[in-house]
This record gives sequence, structure tokens and C-alpha cells, in this order.
Amino acid sequence: MTEAGPVIRRVLRAVLATSLAGATLVLHSPWASGAVSPDASTTVLLRVGSRGPLVVALQQRLSALGYWLGPTTGDFTDATQQAVFAFQKVASLARDGVVGPLTTAALARGPRPRARSRAGYVVEVDLGRNVILLVRDGRLLTTLNASSGGGYLYTSGGVTSRALTPTGHFRVFRQVNGPDVSPLGELWRPMYYSGGYAIHGAASVPPYPLSHGCVRVSIEAMNWLWATKRLVVGTVVWVY
Repeated sequence: MTEAGPVIRRVLRAVLATSLAGATLVLHSPWASGAVSPDASTTVLLRVGSRGPLVVALQQRLSALGYWLGPTTGDFTDATQQAVFAFQKVASLARDGVVGPLTTAALARGPRPRARSRAGYVVEVDLGRNVILLVRDGRLLTTLNASSGGGYLYTSGGVTSRALTPTGHFRVFRQVNGPDVSPLGELWRPMYYSGGYAIHGAASVPPYPLSHGCVRVSIEAMNWLWATKRLVVGTVVWVY
């Protein structure tokens, strides 16, 4: 487990304070509905739109723990929210994408998911937590937020199916470098690993299962996977 440095620990503890006079970079807002008990309705939060050194510290801590969010900019963007979603899933917290006392305390502990594969390079899709793990020889490299099959019934071409993501061990066998339009929607730069099922970019990647069965990641994350060749034809994919 990666330990937070002294400076980052001090900044993270500052997020827990109930008063930061003059700190315009932090939002004083209620928690998202249902995220915590009502008596914690006023506190300091970091969320989309926040900016400044506290966000830099947050981004550095998430990156140190292996949660992908792109470059450290000091702006709490959608990419940062995706990393917070992934972290909250692993830490068994409410998946609201907001960094308040509970998430801050968990960041100090630094939980990371545990890989299942032990040899070679494997992209693991953990359906229980809806995250993707990039793993080499059993060592976790990166964790990404994901959204898999939502479990609902849908009808396409007169056939009714349930939105489930198949489990098993696969290999990427086909890729499309751009949008791939299917009867169920548009897939951005998909990597197909089983029939019509793919890991692909999407404009909407909520912190819960929603797809028809594919595994969604953000557009930014999919572009990064392509650019760094961390997901290519032939890559082993475990879905469990």
C-alpha cells in the first residue's frame, strides 16, 4: 500500500476541517442525497468544478494508488471524478464522486483492489465492483472506473435479451480505431474480446452497471489505453 507523503497527508487532513476561511478552491456544499447521515449535511467537499492545491493533492494521491485520471492539473474534471468513482467502489463507499470526510479518510488508508491473475499481462474486469484492473505478473498497475451490463431486459431486432456481461477468460480479437455504430448505440474505439462484447469508450460511464453487456470506460480512458497500447489485439481479458 502506498503511503501518503507528509505534505499530502496535511492537505488531505485539511479537507476534513469544517471551516476553511478564504479557501475559494473548496466547495462548501451539502453531501449528495443519501451519501451520509443528515447530521453531516454541511462540510467541505471536493467535487467536479473544484480547483487548486487541494485538488492537486487529491490527484497525486489517487495516481500514487494507481487510479487513472490523466495528468495532474489541479482541476477536478470528469476524469478525476471517474478516478474517485473507482476508488469509492474499491473502498466500499457511497459512489457519489465527491471527496468529503469518508473518502478523505479512506484515501489516507489507501485501499487498492487485489488482482486475480499471476502471470503475464492481463486486463481484469471485476464485475462485482465494476472496475478494470491492468495487471502484470500479478502486480496491479492501474485501476479504471467501468460500467458493465445493467441486468435489465432489452429488445433489439425483435429479440429480447438481458443486459449481462459474460464472464470467462478471453483475448481481444478485433479493434476499431474510431466510432463503431451498432444497433444498440455507438462504441468508441472498441476492443472486442467475445462476440459482440467489447471494452469501449462512452460519453456516459456512471458508477453503476448500465450497459447492454459491453464494458464501458470514459472516452479519455479509452484514448489513453489506445495511445499507450495497454489494450491491443491479443491482450488477455479476464471477466469475473
